[in-house]
Parts: sequence; structure tokens; C-alpha cells
Amino acid sequence: MKLEAPTSAITNVRILDPETERISEPTTIRVSGDHIASIGGDSDGSDRDDVLDAGGRIAMPGLIDCHVHVLANTPDLGSLGDESPAYLTACAINTMQGALRRGFTTLRDAGGADFGLARAAAEGLFVAPRLFFGGKSLSQTGGHADMRAPGATVVDNHQCCPHIGMVCDGVDEVRRGARQQFRTGADHLKLMLSGGVASPTDRVDSTQFSDDEIRAAVEEAEAANRYVLGHAYTARAINRGLRLGVRSIEHGNLLDDETVRLFVEHDAFLVPTLVTYQRLKADGARLGLPPASQQKVDDVLGAGLAALQLADAGGVNIAYGSDLLGEMWHHQSREFEIRAQVQSAGAILRGATTVAARLLQSEGELGVLAEGARADLLLLDANPLDDVTVLARPEDSIHRVISRGAVVAS
Repeated sequence: MKLEAPTSAITNVRILDPETERISEPTTIRVSGDHIASIGGDSDGSDRDDVLDAGGRIAMPGLIDCHVHVLANTPDLGSLGDESPAYLTACAINTMQGALRRGFTTLRDAGGADFGLARAAAEGLFVAPRLFFGGKSLSQTGGHADMRAPGATVVDNHQCCPHIGMVCDGVDEVRRGARQQFRTGADHLKLMLSGGVASPTDRVDSTQFSDDEIRAAVEEAEAANRYVLGHAYTARAINRGLRLGVRSIEHGNLLDDETVRLFVEHDAFLVPTLVTYQRLKADGARLGLPPASQQKVDDVLGAGLAALQLADAGGVNIAYGSDLLGEMWHHQSREFEIRAQVQSAGAILRGATTVAARLLQSEGELGVLAEGARADLLLLDANPLDDVTVLARPEDSIHRVISRGAVVAS
């Protein structure tokens, strides 16, 4: 994969605004470096090689996936710590480039990716989406990022071991773990607030960490001008996290009416990841998901769509997430089809653009096509406002991906 020569202008292009759900008349987007310099009017020098004629196609902001694990090359997350970091980095490059081909110009990693991978992507050492990283997730002993089997004792929290998380018990250890991630420049901090599917020893309906431990993590994030995202499924775990200052809840399949009220009250964000449960059910056993985890998939699979519908009706900030592992990454765009069963096209598009950008603390910079924004956009052969599921088939609907002001070429 490579980036072609930088583009100075995109002419004859109609701009889709996810907020207003309107499409402009044909116009010109002028690009300077990796930013949009201006929008409007005709192009000067339209015969130049660095001017792209969109042919009347629709342009929309590049997509943002707010829940990925780019280092997770297998559903067997417990095995990652035994892998070579160099090997998993190579896997991550392949994974990130696949996402870029599907139109995802920005990714938020929810556990595992570190400052080195983010730096390499930012410096253009390989073609990749923008990467927001959180380092290692924090888990209590026996929590969702504690991947030890019941009979195992040793856990290695060393920064260079590619586990998705680290084990912390007590307020002091949580503070130290949080400070370690922020010391490396992490954009956010992830806490495991409930049990999960991929972990071997916890129940999905458990709550994890004490109130004081959660408050400590939130305090450290606020001190660093960052925020906490929390893995949580049940209303009990979600509601506690929201009351204690967690800004972003991942998954949330078993939320309730009180959860919706708390989301709105705290202006917090929900990141559903419905496609991953479908794929874990269909492909998990074949791709290495341990039997104990296979048995837990059904605990959350059926409830996710109803939770999304309840949150959408209640006015919750809902961002796009996929959470796919290993070969399942190929289904990243299928989340659009699932959400279309209960959400409008505009709501889904905002979840993958403007709402996601606000969650990433990049409002006005990502997720929009406007003067001063990053020049990350898609040229489309179909109108997703008419049928948002066209984005689930990027090979048919996306004509060009433009990242950092240049056309992406495979």
C-alpha cells in the first residue's frame, strides 16, 4: 500500500454533511498538506496533475472506528503475551492498512497498541489510519484483561510484553498503571469494569474494580487532560462507571433505562460493537476462541441490538466500534448493516464521523469536511443517506480513499 502524490484540490465534488444530512452542489475542496485549506468555487489549474476531478461524486469525512485492537491477531487474547512484539507489529500494519482500504482513516485502539506503533503511523513509516492509542488496559486480578488460567500464577506486566492489559489491585497500583500509560503519551485509558467474553475466569455479569480504584483512574485521566473508557456489559457495571466519571462505555449490551438517563446526564458516549459477537459466534471456535469464552458469547449476543435501539431513542452519544479480532477484521464494515436495523442512516454516519470525533477530543479536526480539518475523506459511488448499508460493501461503494491529503493506492 502507498499514498500517491499529495492532492492540491478535488474538483466537481458534492460534500455530504453528516450533521445536517445534506449534500452540497458540486464544489472544490482545496488541500494544503494534510489539511483542508478551503471549500468552494471552481478550481484554478484543473489540468494540473495534483488536481483530482471527482466527477460529481459524493465526498464524506473519513470513517472513524472507536473500538479496535490492532495487535490482536487472534481471538485467543491470552496467547498474545507469548508472541513476538515484532511479529504482532507486522500483523498490526496489515490490519490497519486493511481498515484504511475500507475507508477507516482513524482508529481508536482499546487495548494493546503502544506509543511506538502510533508514532510510526504518524511519521508515515507505513501507510496507515491515524491511530489513537491507550497502551495497556487496566484490570483487577481475575478481571477481563487477566488472561491467566485458573491454575496459573505468574503475570508479566512489562511494557514490552504484548498483552492487551496489565493487572492492578488497589488504588496505588491503579494510579501507577494509569500514570504509566499517560507517561507514554496515551490518548485515553481503558478500565475493565465488568467481565467479558475473551477472558478465562470472570463472569460477564461481574463488576470489577472498587469505587475508589475507578475514581483514582478517572482523577489521573483528568489530570492528564485525557479520559477513561470502560469495558462494561451489565447496567450495574455501566451505571457505576458513569456515576464515577467514566466518559466512554464500550459494548454496553445489557444497559437499561437508568443507564440511558446517566449517559445523557453526563454527556458520556456509548460504543457498541455488535459485529464482533456475530463473528465470534460464527468463527470463534475455528479461529481459536477458547471453549470457556465460546460459552459466554450467547450471554451478550442477543441483547446488543435492543440496547442500541434503547440508547438511540434516548438521545445517547453513540460512536462506531467493531472490536474484531484476527481474521474477523474483514467484517469491520458490517457493523453498518447491523445498526441499520434500528438506527437511521444519519445517526449511523454521525456515529462514525462527528460523534466519534467528539469522543476522540478532535471535534472540528476529524469527522468533518471543513476549512482547517484534516484532509481525510472518501469519494463515494453511492449515497449512504439513501442506504447506509452501502458502506458495508466498501469495494462497491468507495471510489477513492484520501488520507492525509493523498489518494490511497493498494
